[in-house]
Amino acid sequence: MPSGGDTCSAAGVTCDQQYKEGAEHHLSKRSGAVGVVGAPLCYGQDKPGTKRGADAIRSSGFMEGLRNLGLKVTDYGNLNFIEFQRDPLCGAGEVQVLHSRAVGDATKKISAAVKRALQDNGACVNLGGDHSMTIGTFHGHAQMHHDPCLIWVDAHADLNTTLTTTSGHIHGMPVAFALEETERCIETLPGFEWCHSSISAKDIAYIGLRDVDPGEKYILDKYGICYFDMHSIERIGIGEVVEKILNTINPHRDRHIHLSFDIDALDPLEAPCTGTPVRGGLKLREALYIGEELHKTGLLTCVDMAEVNPDLGNEEDQKKTSEAAGAIIESCFGREVSGNFPINYKFPAPELLKL
Repeated sequence: MPSGGDTCSAAGVTCDQQYKEGAEHHLSKRSGAVGVVGAPLCYGQDKPGTKRGADAIRSSGFMEGLRNLGLKVTDYGNLNFIEFQRDPLCGAGEVQVLHSRAVGDATKKISAAVKRALQDNGACVNLGGDHSMTIGTFHGHAQMHHDPCLIWVDAHADLNTTLTTTSGHIHGMPVAFALEETERCIETLPGFEWCHSSISAKDIAYIGLRDVDPGEKYILDKYGICYFDMHSIERIGIGEVVEKILNTINPHRDRHIHLSFDIDALDPLEAPCTGTPVRGGLKLREALYIGEELHKTGLLTCVDMAEVNPDLGNEEDQKKTSEAAGAIIESCFGREVSGNFPINYKFPAPELLKL
């Protein structure tokens, strides 16, 4: 069957056979159900507009797009989070941690919601919200499926500990919370008594890094974490990057995959409405390629879309950002840049020509 932009001619295989086999393949990948969880979290950073990110992504129409692909979609709505009256600074680092109780309580709720959505549907999309949400989404995923691997697409490593953070914002720490190797570098913060590490360094990979703090770079190199920064992507191309990542963290293609996508992985020209934009990022077509390739594995179980902030930018910027986020989510569940046919599409029979 044709692959990407290529064409092929298989000797001894008729056009009808190719059509039938291709249709059956694509339909098998597109059947199933997905739950959508809104995680409008804003306490992990200092821009409150992220709490409107989940609804902004919904406005892209991606859920209807998923239904057109043949998926049963259940929207669980937005979770409600508490803003604590008393949520003092905490942590042993030079810069103390902000809103620990609020983020801890919220991510615990997110974990439970993700676990439920996976139980009900088999797959889950989580709409943020700032990226501290993934403390909860990955924890819930790991509670449901043993030993998932994690692909983190982001301009930032989000790997600071309570000792290395320079901002105190927890959205810069979620991977450190999840990682076994850094667990001892994060004291138990108020609100996080429930939280424990759920992944090792060999089971995570990054795509799109271009703004990494010194402490994060130290952890990446010390524990040999797989990562491809924008320089590497320019050098070898996104296709080889995805293949190398899968061969590194999921070589036998037998583990569930969790994709955590920060919209700031995209270049700001592609997605301007985000709180920590960094120039020189991924093109939208590269992000869609990541989604399509992970979908083809049949192992992509959980997808996060984080850091969409509709308060930043004008109406055109908001539309562009939301539509980019929605398109990436759809690509993770079977939408192809080459086009799709509806799940119930009936190809006209040649007999109708009445030749």
